[in-house]
Amino acid sequence: MEKYFILNSLVITSTILSNALAGSTSAMAAEIEKVSVLKKIQTIKTLTTEREVTELFSNNELENLIPSDQTPAILEDSVLNDPIPLVSELSDVQPADWALQALQSLVERYGCIAGFPDNTYRGDQILRRYEFAAGLNDCLNTLSESLRNSIVEVSPEDLAKIERLQQDFTAELTALGGRIESLENRLAELEANQFSTTMVLNTSVVVVASDVTGDTADGDAGTTIESNLALNYRTRLNFITSFTGKDRLLVRLQSSNRVPNFNGSTGTNMTRQSFEVGNTDNNLTVNLLEYRVPVGDRLNFYLYGNAASHHYYTTVVNPYFASFGGAKGSPSRFSERNPIYRIGDITGGGMAAVYRFNQFVRFDLGYLANDANVPNAKQGLFNGTYSALAQLSFKPASNLEFGLTYVRNYSPAGNLSHRTGSTFSNIPFGAGVPLTSNSYGVAGLWRMNPQLSLSGWIGYTDAHRADGINGEANMINYAINLAFPDFLKVGAVGGLGFGMPPKVTRNTVTEREDPGTGFHLEAFYQYPLTDNLTVIPGIIYLINPEHNQTNGDIFIGTIRTIFNF
Repeated sequence: MEKYFILNSLVITSTILSNALAGSTSAMAAEIEKVSVLKKIQTIKTLTTEREVTELFSNNELENLIPSDQTPAILEDSVLNDPIPLVSELSDVQPADWALQALQSLVERYGCIAGFPDNTYRGDQILRRYEFAAGLNDCLNTLSESLRNSIVEVSPEDLAKIERLQQDFTAELTALGGRIESLENRLAELEANQFSTTMVLNTSVVVVASDVTGDTADGDAGTTIESNLALNYRTRLNFITSFTGKDRLLVRLQSSNRVPNFNGSTGTNMTRQSFEVGNTDNNLTVNLLEYRVPVGDRLNFYLYGNAASHHYYTTVVNPYFASFGGAKGSPSRFSERNPIYRIGDITGGGMAAVYRFNQFVRFDLGYLANDANVPNAKQGLFNGTYSALAQLSFKPASNLEFGLTYVRNYSPAGNLSHRTGSTFSNIPFGAGVPLTSNSYGVAGLWRMNPQLSLSGWIGYTDAHRADGINGEANMINYAINLAFPDFLKVGAVGGLGFGMPPKVTRNTVTEREDPGTGFHLEAFYQYPLTDNLTVIPGIIYLINPEHNQTNGDIFIGTIRTIFNF
């Protein structure tokens, strides 16, 4: 590294000498001098000690290379003839030392060191010799670059200072070069094998006040729901870590005191709300364990340790109503997304892959197993309850999006477990009767303008008994939703939803076929008070709950307060 520091100095020297000799009466003599300097440059490239540099470029020789009319000034202003102590005899560089004053004069004259943020060079502080050498090296490199670009001209007096400074600090400059090279090697090693243990934590706390009124959906008209105003909460702690800068490990801890479905008082899953996750008795549990890793620019793999669900990796084409379980958007479980995404009663692990052909088309595959961790019969990764999804999504324009979805399910317990429609649509053949199902969905989104969005879907499920007995049931559901982004305030969202929750339209077990048709209506307004606080009042109105016209209507009012930090 020393070679480069010395070479920088000689580039300065050669430039100044060329200018000084330009006025010579003999062009031939000037060329001879230039050749002499170039020869010395070649020799300097191989020097490694201060002694060799001093022997080659003595003070007298430097004096002879400068025009005679400038020599007295040089000898008067510089201290070339002063005794020079050995480097080993010196310690720290003091503010009064010649070296620090010389470097400071170069900085002030040529701006060769940027200095501190206030553009000052603080030469009134004691420096270690290596600290001083670092500044000297920076100055020499800057001067060399400026000379090559003809930005500045260095006076002979300053050339003499540079020569002596370089001689006095040869050892430090050499060591500095070695240190820089070592640091560069270590940095390259870190960049090639970096491992970040940084973890990001974000938290969501949902506090909900809700009440329900109407008749119990038990098939007996006039049975009033026995329920009072309830105050519930749900807390989620999301720990996000990346090992490569591109992958992501998500560990979610969750706590809640909410009993789903108003503790069963309504008699139907149609009254379930979006934030409901079950009562954990105020204990933190591991709710989700997800690892995502990219393979190239277009493919992402997902691994799930527990609580896997298809909507975690795929798009449900319902952006303003679905919040991926985050409690924003729709107040109801049904209107968040097509219920076929929930099929499978998945509380276990799984895997998924998302491939983007381009910015317009993506293909999603997922396989989730409820008992992936249990090696018993009719359990495990491939022999127990599973749900497999394939989806092709299109985005032909920035305001249009469509999705085609297929879900294959096997349930030894006989429960589709979407938990949004009628009881029969969840358990079409009876509890404990194993089944397989094929579900199909079509979804669309049209952002008509920045303040109005239309989305909707239709889902169809064909279920078959899997116990050797013929049996088939068909279920259908649909929804249409209107969203009003930035309604009354930037960041706010208003929503209106209408649909039919899953209904059994045909069943070989005729007594488990829904007798009528029920409908779901809802409205909500998501209002951000601050960046971290959102209030969402909402209402849900159910007509003919459980798809039974005998049941009275049910009305739910709710106010969600969400804290994010």
